[in-house]
Amino acid sequence: MSIKLYNTQSQKKEDFKPLEQGKVKIYLCGPTVYDFLHIGNFRGAITFNLIRNWFEKSGYDVTFVYNYTDVDDKIIKRSIEEGVDSNVISERYIAEFEKDFKRLGLKKHDHNPRVTDFIPQIISLIQRIIDNNKAYVIDGEVFYQIEAYEKYGQLSKKKLDELEAGQRVEVDTRKKSPFDFVLWKPSKEGEPYWDSPWGKGRPGWHIECSAMINSLLGDTIDIHGGGIDLIFPHHENEMAQGEGATNCTYCNYWVHNNFINFGDQKMSKSLGNVVKARDFMNKYHPEILKYLFLSAHYRSQLSVTDDKINQTVGALKRIYAALEIAHIINHEVEQTAEADGAFVKTLNSLTSKIKKALDDDFNTAEYISYLFEATRAFNALKIATKRKPTHKATAQAFINWMKEQGELGALFEENPTQILDELDEMLLKEKQIDKREVLNLISEREKARTDKDWGKADELKSQLAALGIELRDGMKRSWEVKIGAE
Repeated sequence: MSIKLYNTQSQKKEDFKPLEQGKVKIYLCGPTVYDFLHIGNFRGAITFNLIRNWFEKSGYDVTFVYNYTDVDDKIIKRSIEEGVDSNVISERYIAEFEKDFKRLGLKKHDHNPRVTDFIPQIISLIQRIIDNNKAYVIDGEVFYQIEAYEKYGQLSKKKLDELEAGQRVEVDTRKKSPFDFVLWKPSKEGEPYWDSPWGKGRPGWHIECSAMINSLLGDTIDIHGGGIDLIFPHHENEMAQGEGATNCTYCNYWVHNNFINFGDQKMSKSLGNVVKARDFMNKYHPEILKYLFLSAHYRSQLSVTDDKINQTVGALKRIYAALEIAHIINHEVEQTAEADGAFVKTLNSLTSKIKKALDDDFNTAEYISYLFEATRAFNALKIATKRKPTHKATAQAFINWMKEQGELGALFEENPTQILDELDEMLLKEKQIDKREVLNLISEREKARTDKDWGKADELKSQLAALGIELRDGMKRSWEVKIGAE
């Protein structure tokens, strides 16, 4: 089965056919670096990390470009507010983004181009568009002439007459059409600028991606990604620019991820419900963000609620607890037999199911469900309470399988005991439970058990349960914080 992916342009799933046999060129729109990024900004990064990994696992040589917009009105506004050069702002938040990216354990991209490093290429591409009679210059400003590009609207399915009917803002009367957009604009006093054939200025927003793609990947690319909010006007304008300059198809497959909601509301600054990724990871854990995002298909809206986060924590604890047991068994038991045959057969079957799911438009919801199914199958062996000759090899098989499948989504690469401790610490803080009180009660119960005072031991167990603490007698980690139904 070949890889199928949903193409926004055709609005249907298509078989992936690369431009060059065995190779894939991917471009994903990156952040505008004027602040810490919110969690929604990372849905594309996390999703496309898996997409790139799946293409590579499927035998493709992938070139992956993820850009930084380091010159923009928002960056300039912040630089003026702080009284510093705009590059100080962009450098600061590129560094902060890369810290967050590293915490998530995502694989590095092949290229992270910055707009300011591609000004000559941007100017050259604009000139090609002008030479092809698809752009014009007025007072040092260059506009793309939409009416000269007959296919405008092919991506977003928007029509110019419909746009005109909905026009509400005052338009620049110098333009040939109210929908012509800026490729190059004169810089205002105090703004960064570069010399160009049209005067000192800076690039418009859309042209940067077209120039980076053309410079790094060529006239045509396989896959272009981003959030659905970028379909119009950004990606529509990108396509017009790229094809207006080269007369070649700009991109063969457009892949867009959907929005993140908080409850029933879309995350937005106007609603005051924007959550920075840094804050989320500090409050919870990077693993939670990755698992949460991948548990839903990238084209579906994802509602982030307390219940959803709790479900995610519960799932992670179940899987990491199984991995912890597997590591203990692998360390303690001497291998005298092969792995459990039925369990290995189950893992092989789940590997096939994961392939089918990810080949079908990167269905990460099913991918996650199969990781959980493998965990249930492992737990059903009750290895934690038994020691059989087959258990070492079986435990190692589970560890190896989870590593291979988990790394597709940058998941389950943490030390199991360490992350379980971290998740419990997080839950204690969330529930405002005093850890010292928990440890004291556990210590008292251990003494009561040693003294064979079973009545007191049961009473202390009930007190711990009332606090939300579940005891795990005989286990290396003797207690954990309950989070409700899992």
